[in-house]
Amino acid sequence: MERLPLGVARIDSILRGGAPPGSTLLAAGESGAGAREFAHTAAAMNALYDADPELFDLYYGDLPKRSVVPPEVHYVSFTADSDEIAREMQHSMDDDIVEAVTERMQFRDLSPEYFQLSPIPREWYMGEAQTIEDLGKAEGTDDVLGALGDYLNENAAGNLVVLDSISDLVGAMGEDVEWSDITTLIRGLTKASHTWDGLIVMIVNRDAITRTEFGQLMDASEGTFEFSWESGGSQRARTMVVRQFRGVLSQLEAENIVRFETEIHEGGFDVSDVRKIR
Repeated sequence: MERLPLGVARIDSILRGGAPPGSTLLAAGESGAGAREFAHTAAAMNALYDADPELFDLYYGDLPKRSVVPPEVHYVSFTADSDEIAREMQHSMDDDIVEAVTERMQFRDLSPEYFQLSPIPREWYMGEAQTIEDLGKAEGTDDVLGALGDYLNENAAGNLVVLDSISDLVGAMGEDVEWSDITTLIRGLTKASHTWDGLIVMIVNRDAITRTEFGQLMDASEGTFEFSWESGGSQRARTMVVRQFRGVLSQLEAENIVRFETEIHEGGFDVSDVRKIR
């Protein structure tokens, strides 16, 4: 069975090539613990494979035999445009990587739909002031979940999609977005992804949701990677635990792997050590 690489060589190797096609993966973590960097690395390395094979070989190496790089990488953000995402990626990986992949990746900025009914001034997210003509057009503008659904219907099949982020939807909860809408969205994505045969990576900040809400998101998705800070003496280290991954977790259990120690360097998110049950 083919696998879609997650962009982190050691994880892909352990998972025998990456994620099964048709998966939804929740990248959930404490602030700064690596969830966002993991998603950025997944997008960047998959895009880098075709954008610059030499850089890919330098920072990733050889693909596992069962890995098949998706033809397109889509990055969907509710609050940021492509320039903002590129600047953020430069904080966790080499400028050469970011420059090579930003032209290859396809970005969808949902800021207009996300902010349109809020009191936020238009020029903050559109770069220009709102006119009387714009007010007339706003009545026919899709809501943010509808716009997201339309974009995924057109672009998710067979491809890697990074959704940044579920936490933004939580922040938008009110008259137009309820918690049930968010969990239903994740369940719908999980069902649709089986037909799309791609990979959807969804970022969520653990600090923005309750334990119960996190459990509901985990139950709605097929896989959950949880990123956290671990203190040991005077130092803090980033760690990653595979909480669940249907069709994949059994491989980790067979090798007695319980936790990944991680780091962030010029190649993005990476695994520095693997802990096994002794």
